[in-house]
Amino acid sequence: MLQYFYDEFGFFGSILLALLLFLAFIFWFSGLAGLAGQKTSDRARNFRLLAAVLFPPFAIFWLLYDMRRQHKIIKGNNQQL
Repeated sequence: MLQYFYDEFGFFGSILLALLLFLAFIFWFSGLAGLAGQKTSDRARNFRLLAAVLFPPFAIFWLLYDMRRQHKIIKGNNQQL
C-alpha cells in the first residue's frame, strides 16, 4: 500500500498521506471510546456508536465538538478562580 502511495504521490506525498490516514484512524478510535463512555441512556449511546461505526466522520466531529465544549468549561472555571 505504501508502495502505491509512493508511486502515485512521491516520497513526501506518501509520508503525508500515511500520516493523515493514521491520525484519522486515531481520532476515529478515540471518538468511539468517548462515545462509549458517555453517561447517557443505553439507546442513545448505542445509536451514536452505530452511527460512528457506519459513518466514521461522525466520531471525529463529535470528538472535536467535545474537546471544544470541555475547553469552554475549563476556561469558564479558570475565570471564576
